[in-house]
Amino acid sequence: MTADSGSKGVLTVMLVAGEPSGDQLGAQLMAGLKELAGARVNIVGVGGAAMTAQGLKSLFPLDDTAVMGLREVVPRIPAILKRVREAVDFALRTRPDLVVLIDSPDFTHRIAQALKRRDRSIRTANYVAPQVWASRAYRARKMARYMDAVLTLLPFETEFFREHGLKTIFVGHPVIERRARVKDGDDFRRRQGIPADAKLLVVLPGSRRNEIRFILPPFRDAVRRLAAELPGLVSVIATVPHVAKLVREVTADWSTPLHIVEGDEEKFATFDAADAALAASGTVTTELALARTPMVVGYRVGWLTYALMRPLVNVRFGTLVNIILDREAVPEFLQADCTGANLAKALLPLLRDPAAAAAQVKDLDVATRAIGADEEKPSLRAARAVLALTENR
Repeated sequence: MTADSGSKGVLTVMLVAGEPSGDQLGAQLMAGLKELAGARVNIVGVGGAAMTAQGLKSLFPLDDTAVMGLREVVPRIPAILKRVREAVDFALRTRPDLVVLIDSPDFTHRIAQALKRRDRSIRTANYVAPQVWASRAYRARKMARYMDAVLTLLPFETEFFREHGLKTIFVGHPVIERRARVKDGDDFRRRQGIPADAKLLVVLPGSRRNEIRFILPPFRDAVRRLAAELPGLVSVIATVPHVAKLVREVTADWSTPLHIVEGDEEKFATFDAADAALAASGTVTTELALARTPMVVGYRVGWLTYALMRPLVNVRFGTLVNIILDREAVPEFLQADCTGANLAKALLPLLRDPAAAAAQVKDLDVATRAIGADEEKPSLRAARAVLALTENR
């Protein structure tokens, strides 16, 4: 079905995600669109398992596009550009009422740029804009040439993008809606044979292959150091299918009893069951904040990627909770500071001292309220904005 059917009352919205976190956001947006418009909206585009579960028939899988860092991106450039062309050709052929580019700017923004070069009448919207307020602010001015609107997750982003000439709609952070899925921690422990009184650490090394390569080694060293201090410590790694095999290979010599789980339901159950988390910087840290799971955050990229990016970054922190609060409520260790010794030292109080864990949880609650945790579901607000953009051309 094409957007020409809009004259018959059916709108076609093309959603394009480029990696698992965007796939999750896309799935929630799809659910919101179906709740508000039902059969009046036809959804096409690119997504992963979560969007497929909502009924999307993806043009292609996310394997080629879910990459980050120069060493991983460069060999994949031909495949990524091929996927860009496929998405652009599909949009030009079917002419959707709106193309929504979800996160992954290195991939999705190329699609928007190519579309506008070839047909400026096709409307584009960016859902989860790149954090240009954190680095390379000039990109916001460039975005105004190929994005018709931006749906922002954070309240302070709205004014920033408007100042650069972009139509901007604040919709709130969709991760808020995942709070209800954080449950069944006791049942998870029973199913996995983990004693109720055992200290449980959930380890979240990222969803990309290069994150596993750079981040999992210091995480593994941190767990080894913690195991020496906390006899009986149990670890769970929550991962995603396309890197699960690699995770199992890298963790063959893990130093504590280890459980590796896949899928969202298991992941959220581990958040409920865990005493603390060791997480790669990213969307998962906001999920942990909503789950009220104390955490320590670490992140590493290749040295060349870091050398090129570091001069362009103008924010003090990498974790959203810390950015919102403007202080280090969640210990974070980036690049050279992301060592097993540093991570273990920061985690130990959270696993040993209930007062330390409770103090961080209090800060997590403040931060999540600031992104709309107590307001209307962001996916509904985003879906309403998308429908307005398609209908008011």
